[in-house]
Amino acid sequence: MLYLGSGLGLLACFMVRAVLTRKNQDKPATLTGADLPWLAGAIAFGGIAGPVLLMFGLTLTPASSASLLLNIEGVLTAMLAWFVFKENFDRRIFIGMLLIVAAGILLSWEQVPKLGVPWGAIAIVGACLCWGIDNNLTRKVSASDALQIAALKGLVAGSVNLAIALALGYSLPSVSISLSAGLVGFCGYGLSLVMFVLALRHLGTARTGAYFSAAPFVGAVISLFMLGEIPGLLFWLAAALMAAGIWLHLTEKHDHDHEHEPLFHTHAHTHDAHHQHTHDDSWDGKEPHVHAHQHVPLRHAHLHYPDIHHRHDHS
Repeated sequence: MLYLGSGLGLLACFMVRAVLTRKNQDKPATLTGADLPWLAGAIAFGGIAGPVLLMFGLTLTPASSASLLLNIEGVLTAMLAWFVFKENFDRRIFIGMLLIVAAGILLSWEQVPKLGVPWGAIAIVGACLCWGIDNNLTRKVSASDALQIAALKGLVAGSVNLAIALALGYSLPSVSISLSAGLVGFCGYGLSLVMFVLALRHLGTARTGAYFSAAPFVGAVISLFMLGEIPGLLFWLAAALMAAGIWLHLTEKHDHDHEHEPLFHTHAHTHDAHHQHTHDDSWDGKEPHVHAHQHVPLRHAHLHYPDIHHRHDHS
């Protein structure tokens, strides 16, 4: 119900936005046929295989061990981004990612973990791998409309997971529970995923995954105010590690001479150094605006992240 609530909530947002912006000249860059294989792979791994493996793993693994194992997602996401999809990283980013993940492990450490049945742990690690693949595949389509991407992922994954549950003999929860789960899914999965896709567009996969790994710390801080919980020593150790890791990422200064190859795509943009093109049709002068445009070869140096315009080789 979480994924389905996410998809239905975002679909409603998509329809409301379409009505409110129907007279606007600029529309968000919609998914194209070339995007669909990447999106389908992301949904299959992250929206279907990942949750199924997680549910199986949770039935066989102690909660303390499962909580620790889930922190592997950030590591696997970064490793795939760096060594399979060739996203740039340096020692600073690597150490920062390790500190953030270590902080997440400390926050979820309740006792010395007992792995129990090995297949449960393997299933949870498999789920983390699926989500790591999902994150990297979603980056491939991150220039398109983030709301459309997140809505499709929620609708398809939610429908398939619901069908799997019903086929296995599970019954639907009560209306009140379904609505509550749907609302949690819309906020915790849907809106979160929209922002995650936007971060992928501007930061790249590994850096986005590292920041996302700070979620346990954010949850812990909220619990201090909402539930009145008193933090222990591990919380403050984790806070120090998390702060150091995020600081290393925020203060990154990746600046070097690099070359942009010819590129044709569609996304919201302003006429910055990377978008010095002309317009064949009428343009009202508003920025940012959306249209298909051609990037010509360009060589220059400036601070940058591995965003949709900076996926160049560093070898």
